[in-house]
Amino acid sequence: MKVDAIMTPSPVKATSSTRLREVARMMLDHDVGEIPIVDENGMPVGVVTDRDIVVRLVAHGQDPTQVAAHECMTSPALTIPLDSDVKDCAELMMREQIRRVPVVDDDGRLCGMVSLADLEREQSLRSIKAEVGRRVSQPH
Repeated sequence: MKVDAIMTPSPVKATSSTRLREVARMMLDHDVGEIPIVDENGMPVGVVTDRDIVVRLVAHGQDPTQVAAHECMTSPALTIPLDSDVKDCAELMMREQIRRVPVVDDDGRLCGMVSLADLEREQSLRSIKAEVGRRVSQPH
């Protein structure tokens, strides 16, 4: 099975200059925990997670309403090609201990997202999801 069969297509995205208040609002409005950050060509350059905002800014006394995405994002973005097998995606998630992966097309542009929830929804992938969830949750 390929990632395009389970991914969320056309995910919400932001640019590196997008204010974090707006990024957080996107997370709330779209019920997601990660927003991919793309360049002017739509290529992922990083991601901002809800955890990034809390750990990198709030915990250090910075006001997230006063900074842009590039000041908080995890970069570079770890991505997976659209034609990749779901098992390869799961292996990337386990190896890198990440819960979400931006999917890129042949030109390297963002075209989707795969999350642990996407693995869970597909009955045949539940055992893979359980292993990914276990490994991602292990302390670094």
